[in-house]
Amino acid sequence: MFVGIDCGTQSTKVVIFDVTLGKVIAKGSAAHPLTSDNEGTREQNPDVWIEALTIAMQRALRSADIDPAGIKGIGVSGQQHGLVILDKQDRVIRPAKLWCDTSSYRQNTDLINKLGGSDKVFKLIGTQLKTGYTASKLLWLKEKEPHNYAKIASILLPHDYINFWLSGQKTTESGDASGTGYFDIRNKCWSTPVLNAIDDCVDLSDKLPCLLDAHQGAGFLTTEAAQVLRLKPGIIIASGGGDNMMGAIGTGNVEQGIVTVSLGTSGTVAATSETFLSDESGQIATFCNSTNHWLPLICTMNLTNVTAHVQQLMKVANSELDILLNRSGIGANGLMMLPFLNGERTPDLPQAKGSLMGIDEQNLNTENLCRAAVEGVSYGLKYGYQLLQEKGLSAREVRLIGGGSNSVQWRQMIADMFNVPVVTPAESDAAALGAALQAQWCFQIEHKQTTSLADICHHGVKFIMASKIEPKHENVLRYQALFDEYQKNKLKLY
Repeated sequence: MFVGIDCGTQSTKVVIFDVTLGKVIAKGSAAHPLTSDNEGTREQNPDVWIEALTIAMQRALRSADIDPAGIKGIGVSGQQHGLVILDKQDRVIRPAKLWCDTSSYRQNTDLINKLGGSDKVFKLIGTQLKTGYTASKLLWLKEKEPHNYAKIASILLPHDYINFWLSGQKTTESGDASGTGYFDIRNKCWSTPVLNAIDDCVDLSDKLPCLLDAHQGAGFLTTEAAQVLRLKPGIIIASGGGDNMMGAIGTGNVEQGIVTVSLGTSGTVAATSETFLSDESGQIATFCNSTNHWLPLICTMNLTNVTAHVQQLMKVANSELDILLNRSGIGANGLMMLPFLNGERTPDLPQAKGSLMGIDEQNLNTENLCRAAVEGVSYGLKYGYQLLQEKGLSAREVRLIGGGSNSVQWRQMIADMFNVPVVTPAESDAAALGAALQAQWCFQIEHKQTTSLADICHHGVKFIMASKIEPKHENVLRYQALFDEYQKNKLKLY
């Protein structure tokens, strides 16, 4: 058996995957709080991740009466871009600034200018710097909290920190590292020019974790962590990775031709590429993945945070959403939402505000507001898929994950907007499953077994075939016209 841990923005989830049965046999989860303010701050104390992990692990073990002796490895998926800083005693200095923290947008602009502009940045790291990435958070800390910055001995990402707590080793891998902004994605190494632009008086590379290949183990479970989690010490801790990378593995997206779309707090559209994909505009994050290849993806900052906000405002339960979406119909009877409640990353509009257009006395009602919200965030995903198509990464199938994938109406909407068949995996916690499968891969390589990650995914990733939805031609045409209108309205924000 292999454990997969997914530390997200709202909770930590644990799955236990049984190789013989080829499925997840136990699960547990625990929530953790988020600190936010109107200046774009989004933070969490890493201690709450460990507390939630401990609770989630015990819930998983109890849920199926698991014998810990059968667990052979652990993999960790973590929310990307977060900044975790430790002092010389390996104590957390301050709360982690998260992926959705936009308070460092001025520092991001300053970094780009200091490096010579966007074109120079792309040549240096193979992508563009975005406000959500770790680099600007580090500069923000240097400028806003110099007393904390001066204490830094180690700079980690969320998944790095959990791996460190598990194994005592400070490591990372190219997939998660490629979301920092100070990592050269083409050459898979730290970028000295970017690190020097953040601080030319200190060698920041000395404070960064050791880089691993995706198939390498980060270390082994320590006696101390094993006692807390009630597991056997000495089992392998996989390299792990970012949640987007692990979500790709957990949907079997390890070969070209598959696109994973996540309908979570944020939205992502990701495809596997065996070669580096160049996008100087920076709209596509040309990340590495956690299979030793690349995972070009787009990320939108607004997805279920928007739909949940509208549902809460209108007192609509999840069980009612599909009924209302169907009652409204395509185009929400003329309502259109630009859903930028949290700024936006794709396109790069960190200061953008949302808009609701086309309001009249007849269409301003609950079902149309819900439909406009769901369509609005989905147009952002369609835009991202269009960018990947332009680079030659079209899909034969979309694999849909995240809370929004439970909605039949939303699945049909994605199929129609993308004009591609949509299917949902049997295991809803794709990032946690991906982490478990990567742990199996690392374990087998450690024990000189030759099974490929693709073979592991073919065995371990199952799909709900009854969930498969084909695009409807008439809907595809209607959504293309509505998307064109959405694009024209969005351009007014640039």
